[in-house]
Amino acid sequence: MITLSPHECRVLSVMIEKALTVQSQYPITLNGLITGCNQKSNRNPVMTLSEEQVLCALDSLRTKQLAREVMMSGSRVTKYKHNAREGLDIDTRELVVMAELLMRGPQTVGELRTRASRMHALDSTDVVQNIVNNLMAREPAMARKLAPGPGSRAPRYAQLLCPDLHPLDAPAEVGSSSTPAASAQAADSGLADRVSTLEREVAQLKVLLESLTSPS
Repeated sequence: MITLSPHECRVLSVMIEKALTVQSQYPITLNGLITGCNQKSNRNPVMTLSEEQVLCALDSLRTKQLAREVMMSGSRVTKYKHNAREGLDIDTRELVVMAELLMRGPQTVGELRTRASRMHALDSTDVVQNIVNNLMAREPAMARKLAPGPGSRAPRYAQLLCPDLHPLDAPAEVGSSSTPAASAQAADSGLADRVSTLEREVAQLKVLLESLTSPS
């Protein structure tokens, strides 16, 4: 099986991401690739790769037939494309799931569906579960199942192209276990409990005040 370095993982996953989310800017330039590798959103861990490091990763990916240079008609700048579908022998749905695992580390099926769907439609968590099962059933396997993270009952899944890329026992990313809607719902629930408590206390005070002011 092909094995990748952490820098190769980041460069390859960014090329996959950009190919499917900003098609007008793909194939991608070296500067665009550096920016994508070092962006702070949708990345774990956040990296600061230099031009030299990105070029070295590209050279290695080309040797492994996972990337190639292209010269677009009318352009003076060299651009780059991934060749991950053919190089890894996977389809588009498997490709986007692998890209998310490479970019962000171990995730649950629900997290993978939410995040990978920005690149390619994944209709349900059952679909994603089947994709992950296929990746685990390959020989050699490209993914593995992990125990649930802290505070969760859902198992997580990790890629095996670079097994040491992410700590397998690391806690989930801040905010990854709850959506904005869930957070808002929790906040509303807490507010309702506080209001209910205050109303009971006010009612008790009214009863006490009436007992003190009523004629004996």
